[in-house]
Amino acid sequence: MSLSAPSAIIPPVAQFGPGLAWMALSMCSFIGMSVGSREMAATMSIRQVLFFRALVGLLVILAVGRALFPEVRRMAQLRLHLLRNVIHFTGQYLWTIGIVLLPLASVFALEFTMPIWVTLFAWLLLRERLSRPRLLATVGGFIGVMVIVRPGVGMVDPAALLVLAAAAAYGMSLILVKRLTQHCSPGAIVVWMILIQLPLGLAFAVTDWQPVQAASIPWMLVAGIGALAAHYSQAQALKRLDASILIPIDFLRVPMAAVVGYSLYGEAIDLWVVLGGGIILMSNFQAVMAERRSRRSTTSA
Repeated sequence: MSLSAPSAIIPPVAQFGPGLAWMALSMCSFIGMSVGSREMAATMSIRQVLFFRALVGLLVILAVGRALFPEVRRMAQLRLHLLRNVIHFTGQYLWTIGIVLLPLASVFALEFTMPIWVTLFAWLLLRERLSRPRLLATVGGFIGVMVIVRPGVGMVDPAALLVLAAAAAYGMSLILVKRLTQHCSPGAIVVWMILIQLPLGLAFAVTDWQPVQAASIPWMLVAGIGALAAHYSQAQALKRLDASILIPIDFLRVPMAAVVGYSLYGEAIDLWVVLGGGIILMSNFQAVMAERRSRRSTTSA
């Protein structure tokens, strides 16, 4: 894996196969990070999980990302990096709690509300226009969440609310990343993420430190490398294919997580999660397709 500048542009047809391959690697990496985090949490605190995940990320950066250090030393947009990573770290903490307490498929289905939060925050903070398709996607996403958590049928699991809060934090984080990309390379943003979140993780981990067992070390590697590989592979896929193609592919993480959860942990496959996740998926998918058609019409005109 390299965090260097992107390669030359290749025609879209030639990019289709590599784009799908990068997306498959991203999905597998997200699942691997989830399993690694859950296994680590069996013997250590969640705060330690975040710390060791970032520590492994630092080791990877030192191995493959040294070319980015001159840019990082310029410390451009440091305050914005700090704000973004505090929010992202909070989201990771809440998300990891969800991974430990909820079935894997439920976590990933609820996480797919993130595009809805991005739309809301972009409208509130960046003054971006809230189009009709995006408004309908927000309503559809809300309905999908209600199907998954089913309030009134039974007590809503607090962990599900934590995952929704994590998705909101990830949405805000993406808005801040959008601002950062105007001044920093994607690789530098990743390096700053590790440099800021590592001491944050350590500061929180020492307040709830548990003895580290040798059996947890392989899971540290799985979670840490999986986290970096997931985001890097996703970015590579987005360079090659439109989001309208990748959104339905990425949703395969939900049934993949259900199979892994069933195989490793005996988690029942909840059809309500599949139904609600499908509603969230289709709501976002129709919004992306509508905006794509609108861009094509504008270009043609």
